[in-house]
Amino acid sequence: MVGDRTSKQKPPPRSTSNCHSHHRHSLRSPGTCPLLRHKNAAPTPFTPVSSLPLRRRRLVFVGALPVCTSKWHRPSSHPPPHRPFHPDRVRVLKPGSPCPSGPVVYWMFRDQRSANNWALIHAAALAARSHAPLAVAFCLSHRFLGAHARQLGFMLRGLRLLRGRLAALGLPFFLLRGDAPDALPGFLSRLGASALVADFSPLRPVRAWKDALCERLPAAVALHEVDAHNVVPVWVASGKLEYGAKTIRPKIHRLLTEYLVEFPQLPPPAVPWTGEAPPEIDWDELIGEVVREAGEVPEIGWCEPGEEAAMEALMGRKDGFLTKTLKLYDSDRNDPVKPRALSGLSPYLHFGQISAQRCALEAWKLRKSCRQSVDAFLEELIVRRELADNFCYYQPHYDSLQGAWGWARKTLMDHTADKREHIYTKEQLEKAETADPLWNASQHEMVYHGKMHGFMRMYWAKKILEWTNGPEEALSIAIYLNDKVLGFLTSWNSFHCDIWFFLLDHKSTRIYKHQTCIEVGCIY
Repeated sequence: MVGDRTSKQKPPPRSTSNCHSHHRHSLRSPGTCPLLRHKNAAPTPFTPVSSLPLRRRRLVFVGALPVCTSKWHRPSSHPPPHRPFHPDRVRVLKPGSPCPSGPVVYWMFRDQRSANNWALIHAAALAARSHAPLAVAFCLSHRFLGAHARQLGFMLRGLRLLRGRLAALGLPFFLLRGDAPDALPGFLSRLGASALVADFSPLRPVRAWKDALCERLPAAVALHEVDAHNVVPVWVASGKLEYGAKTIRPKIHRLLTEYLVEFPQLPPPAVPWTGEAPPEIDWDELIGEVVREAGEVPEIGWCEPGEEAAMEALMGRKDGFLTKTLKLYDSDRNDPVKPRALSGLSPYLHFGQISAQRCALEAWKLRKSCRQSVDAFLEELIVRRELADNFCYYQPHYDSLQGAWGWARKTLMDHTADKREHIYTKEQLEKAETADPLWNASQHEMVYHGKMHGFMRMYWAKKILEWTNGPEEALSIAIYLNDKVLGFLTSWNSFHCDIWFFLLDHKSTRIYKHQTCIEVGCIY
């Protein structure tokens, strides 16, 4: 399992920037939930590809298949209790006035939804406490992390729907152009704001924005950060870089009784908004402008954006994952010829149009009838996703070879000179001009549909490592292709996955030729 081997390399030190020196990082008691054990399943016996009929041939990869056999327990079978906002979910990055009186602004970034949003709930509580109005702001950066029309179009169409939902709640929505450190300070001064509540993100650019905001915001404006993306906040789940799922899993499981709880209802605004009115937005013109500018990779039409579409994908009567295909998840999710066994929630989780915690709560209700599938889904939804955030948060070199453990870097570099059957350029790989029809088909699926089955993605990434001049080039190409054409597995997830496929789980003695093969899934 990725990262499950012991390493002597020490995790990197935590950030000590001025802004983050204000972090409140007290871990709460794990509660009454006992430590849950995890045992690795026995490895699948290897069957040579040549011994199988063509239609039943199996893909072979370097490394072992991560198999989830974790057991998910709660103290009782009753529904999760309703609890107020957990204080350890928020960190004060910058204190403000001891007697705040101005509006509270929620800077929405990673969690683009009105329902089941801990950051919005916290902002509403701050506003109610100081008897102040509440507003929501979104900063439209210029192609953040090189985003293309495929990502930006989906996001903006979701924000268009979100603005209407917020208006129905009595909350104004301001769309600001530019990066947050440039757009927010003047906006907050103009409103006379007393506090800014921000979504958590583990990525370097966003953390640098918050450092800059700590310096640029007026002295009376507080800056709070809320992890509304993870079930267990990343700084609570672990205070260090974890080796892998094996080490972070028990830490998360122990905390679920505290954090996997039902959301409180968002209260109505304590004070109606009477300040500056949000400017009208011509959404068609805005979306057209942004899509044209970033139009190298076109939008896709198979996925509707927005919170309603997200809940339909999760629980819809016609094609909802929990209502129609959950029972297939445990047995078929790793079979690329059975894509309907997958949840289809990645677009909505990535842009925060649905809460992972809401998905987990709804899945938990069905555990009696689909125990194995629910457990497998919760492992991917909570443990694996939150491991990716842990990696990007505590590993400053999450997007380079330096982000791998020392033994993995040494192994890859020792085998850089191994003979390879093919060498392809980035342009050839992008155009799927290889001698491998299976890899070409996977690349075409990414280009034209903006998605790829997770099993095929392992094969796709490891072949890039085999076909390039070295691991640095391979990782660079994989991140480039991933973030350019794969619509909804960008940023934190892509960095962790690419490092995982390349650097953290190589067990063969020769990396590039005559690889040790382990059967991991049926393709034909």
